[in-house]
Amino acid sequence: MRRNALKTALQLTCQLLWVVGLVVGLSGVYLLMKYRHSTLFFSNIYIILPAVFALTSAVFLLASGCLGSWLSLRDSTFLQGLFVYLLVVAFCLESTASALAYFHSIKLDSEIAPLSEVFQKYTGSSQDPNSRAVDSTQEELQCCGVHDYRDWLKTSWFNHTGGLCVPHSCCNSTFPSCNGTVNQPWQLNQQGCHVKLEVTLQFVLSFIIWCSLLVFLVEVVLILTVTQLMSDQPFMEHQVWDKT
Repeated sequence: MRRNALKTALQLTCQLLWVVGLVVGLSGVYLLMKYRHSTLFFSNIYIILPAVFALTSAVFLLASGCLGSWLSLRDSTFLQGLFVYLLVVAFCLESTASALAYFHSIKLDSEIAPLSEVFQKYTGSSQDPNSRAVDSTQEELQCCGVHDYRDWLKTSWFNHTGGLCVPHSCCNSTFPSCNGTVNQPWQLNQQGCHVKLEVTLQFVLSFIIWCSLLVFLVEVVLILTVTQLMSDQPFMEHQVWDKT
């Protein structure tokens, strides 16, 4: 009866492990997508390392969940040991992702320092990668300029256009008639893109950090459950037959 209860607990906890694995994987995918859309705004590529480790950890967590569910249906000391090994590897990977996420979270300001340089190179052309990155970021994050719309007043693009308008991507979506004119600043997004991008990245990095705690708690329950199953597993009796 006790052994059946342990197997049921193992099955349910493994299903929770699948959910945790999916959450960890999605956090890694989200960070990679943010980096892909804003590559020009980062000083180096190393900020994606937490995402790489989080995705690798998610693979091990999902594999562990599948193996654990199988273990709830059969008895195998070898598979139980393999299950614990996969859990340890997954936790090490997730801990590394968490440590890297914390490291990058405290130096995000310097990580996105090239943001102002990209804005200065804005030309307004859809063929220009800098312009596409600026417009997509301002539209997605609903921001304008590096710190606010007044940053545009110092750009060469603003002077070349006659000093009247900022890019249309600065317009607040609640004002359909907005054409980017600086004479109506209330129709523009008020926050700068530096703050918005930093807040977004801080959120996903913090999410990866907290996921490691969730992984630890779920894995502790699983390891304790498997330990109990291994201790309760009946020993196989071996008989030595003498050759005659």
